[in-house]
Amino acid sequence: MEQSLVSVFLGLGLSAATGFRVFVPLLVINLAARGGFLELSPKFGWMASSEAMIAFGAATVLEIVAYYVPWLDNLLDTVATPAAVVAGMVATASVVTGMDPVLRVILAIIAGGGLAGAIQMATASGRQISSVATAGLGNPILSTLELVGSLGLSILAVLMPIIAGLLVLLTLILVVRRLRRRRATP
Repeated sequence: MEQSLVSVFLGLGLSAATGFRVFVPLLVINLAARGGFLELSPKFGWMASSEAMIAFGAATVLEIVAYYVPWLDNLLDTVATPAAVVAGMVATASVVTGMDPVLRVILAIIAGGGLAGAIQMATASGRQISSVATAGLGNPILSTLELVGSLGLSILAVLMPIIAGLLVLLTLILVVRRLRRRRATP
């Protein structure tokens, strides 16, 4: 399969993972690039630097801890939604290779940012529902599931990008179908 298509699937998987946690996929990108498992796009070499590793590592730890603080988790979703869009765009643009730079930017904005934002908004909505339904007691469970989802999807995207990309696309198709059925039902 053509390398650029594989890198698109990689970008989709990583951008979807940023919808669950903003910094986990960026740290995975850094570690994978440093370990030689991942080729970064031109102009994104900085993501493999030691400075980026420290910044992404610290931000990841802070983000994980903050989502376990009962009132802070909902507040964090307000900031995390636009941050996830940006992180999704960066994640996609950083790994898509062998493609015209203009197409890469368009793909990063539409697919990377859009996918990350949609997933983040869904998780934020789920957290609000959980906060009301369980008085916040269910939120740590959601936080754990989101962390596992972000880390698992990030690692899968790096190791098996086609499977990760297809998983994201299949999930997206199923969600859209379900939403259409809900709208069609009076």
